[in-house]
Amino acid sequence: MKYAIIAAGEGSRLAAEGISAPKPLVKVNGEALIDRLIRVFMDNEAEEIVVICRSVGEADESGTTTTTQVASHLVSIQRDGLRGRPVPLRFLVKSTPSSMHSFYEISQHLTGGPFVMTTVDTIFSEDDFSNYVDTFKQLLKDKEAEGLMGVTDYIDDEKPLYVKTDSTEDITAFLDADDQPHYISAGIYGLTSRSIDTLNACIDRGESRMRNFQRALIADGFSLKAYPFKKVLDIDHASDIEKAEEFLKEK
Repeated sequence: MKYAIIAAGEGSRLAAEGISAPKPLVKVNGEALIDRLIRVFMDNEAEEIVVICRSVGEADESGTTTTTQVASHLVSIQRDGLRGRPVPLRFLVKSTPSSMHSFYEISQHLTGGPFVMTTVDTIFSEDDFSNYVDTFKQLLKDKEAEGLMGVTDYIDDEKPLYVKTDSTEDITAFLDADDQPHYISAGIYGLTSRSIDTLNACIDRGESRMRNFQRALIADGFSLKAYPFKKVLDIDHASDIEKAEEFLKEK
């Protein structure tokens, strides 16, 4: 299984609240967000981990931009591994206007098989995630679905994407508002490489935002199932770091 991490956001809200580290290097329980994801993905048999992080500054005549602390950190992981553990890591340094565009930039490396992708600030239970990966693999083996989307009924998001399902957890719609909300998107996407055709069509139409891509999957007839996580948190504000640390201490 391939895994992907979108780490190209600016982290402007964290910076405005006094967090000086770039978001991927923000630490929760003493571990950088990007390191935690890489470690968890390695624990779940990652064949390759593909990452996109943002560049800094204007491009020079050759098109090169100043690399970030994050890129330097990833170079060290490529060279030395994560805590001595070799990591099959590939990364791209590029600033993009949206998460969907970041996905597009790394999509060429996600062809040929299924993959799981998330944003760098997604905090979840490791046991939950391992069960999610096992469920995704079984669904693919049994040809019961083309994607497994992480969802949660824990709503702590400023602009959540609501996920409508039927009685068998098949996803029927992605909604900006729901008068009877049950699930919201957890920002964890398990998909087959056929989904990249839908992504390319979204880009060609000038669309952006991952929620538009997810809606396009439904419109294109993809069979998507929901996997309920107990709780998923995003690190958007300084206060979210403490919330995440308390959550990860829960049994």
